[in-house]
Amino acid sequence: MDDATPSLSPQDSLVALMITVSVADSAIRTAELVAIEQIVDHLPIFAGFDPDRIKVISQTVFDLLEDEDGLDALFGLIRDALPERLVETAYVLACDIAASDGTLTQSELRLLEEIRFELNIDRLHAAAIERGARARFMH
Repeated sequence: MDDATPSLSPQDSLVALMITVSVADSAIRTAELVAIEQIVDHLPIFAGFDPDRIKVISQTVFDLLEDEDGLDALFGLIRDALPERLVETAYVLACDIAASDGTLTQSELRLLEEIRFELNIDRLHAAAIERGARARFMH
């Protein structure tokens, strides 16, 4: 990370993680974008958050992911910004975005596994979160 890489607020880091999950399969689907907008518009954690920041955060994520070690740098930014009390919230949001389009690709599953590792999510808690996301987005 260099000085050009911005620091993130806790809300920024949640948005960055959702965007990262949405691009994991190399295509941002409309359902995923709508899900991100709905989450930002409705969840209490985003009260006072400027939705225009989504574009800035998206560009930061895209710029970081172009670098070979960009995902590691992004996880570093997210860990630095995310208080412990929001770690499971971050994983819930990541799972919701992954499930929102009705399909889970291998690249999304690998990224969720990496998120569990990077954020030190307990495996049992992760399984419950994943099951909840699957149930919420069942067709």
